[in-house]
Amino acid sequence: MKTMKALVKARPEKGLWMQEVPVPEPGINDVIVKVKKSAICGTDLHIYEWDPWAQKTIKTPMIIGHEYMGYIDKVGAGVKNVRPGDRVTGEGHLACGHCRNCRRGKEHVCENTIGIGVNTDGSFAEYVRIPEMNVIPLDHRIPDEWAAIMDPFGNATHTALSFPLLGEDVLITGSGLIGSMAVAIAKFAGARFIVASDLSDYRLEIAKKMGATITVNPSKGEKIADAVKKLHMRGFDVGLEMSGSPKAFTEMISNMYNGSSISLLGILPSNFEVPWSDIIFKAITLKGIYGREMWETWYKMEQMIIGGINLEPVITHRFHIDDFQKGFDAMEEGNCGKVILNWE
Repeated sequence: MKTMKALVKARPEKGLWMQEVPVPEPGINDVIVKVKKSAICGTDLHIYEWDPWAQKTIKTPMIIGHEYMGYIDKVGAGVKNVRPGDRVTGEGHLACGHCRNCRRGKEHVCENTIGIGVNTDGSFAEYVRIPEMNVIPLDHRIPDEWAAIMDPFGNATHTALSFPLLGEDVLITGSGLIGSMAVAIAKFAGARFIVASDLSDYRLEIAKKMGATITVNPSKGEKIADAVKKLHMRGFDVGLEMSGSPKAFTEMISNMYNGSSISLLGILPSNFEVPWSDIIFKAITLKGIYGREMWETWYKMEQMIIGGINLEPVITHRFHIDDFQKGFDAMEEGNCGKVILNWE
């Protein structure tokens, strides 16, 4: 039996373990991708740390990881549109194809979604198996490292482009990797002013490099309202909530213009007092965001990269897969952007 290296959540406790496991074989409609580069996601960090969400969700042992790029190694007998040697990445949500949402073209909200690296073996391995339907062929103009982070770039794209941005003033609360990529998307899409907030100066520096007009660090006493005054605005037209912080969300609501719109990607707690009266009387539209629209978000990502958007500033650390622990240490410390793990 042929074996491969893989990062496995082998035990229900903090940590990951490099193990030798069997190389997967393709089902009739599957492909096997030989992974070249992986990236560490916040979800992977939750699983590594074995927090309450991970304890409730992950069944051990499991290969984790869902951000990657590589080359097709094998294909199943029913695969028709891709072939061995193709350079690809993959959509990490496996839709059932049969529920009401799937049948009306809304696979991203499939009622039976399975997540690669969460509910089934993932891509922190030399080889990963995915259905042909989930394969994303890569344009030669997309760099390998950018291809490996198209999953979170897709979250940012779905969030940012849910409402028209041309000429609009945009507030982004939470300037981690996805928030900072949303800054670049908003700028690329023609936003007028882009204000980004976060509690980390390190992350705010990345947001500036991505095109933020002004950054705000509430932990230093800075206020979004002061940015509004400085830019001579009446309020924000579009809000992108990436932090999951009740304080950030409340401050966002207070600085939105009447009739504005907010995309919600950050996971807010259920037990805080939502300023509903402000939302209602300002006629604010709220939209929850999950994953990437399949497959329109992927098309938009590709075209933005080909068109010249720059994702390079968000990639701050690179390690060989054998040094994966250094990558997770950097993620835990928080002073990092995207961490790339190389398999070659």
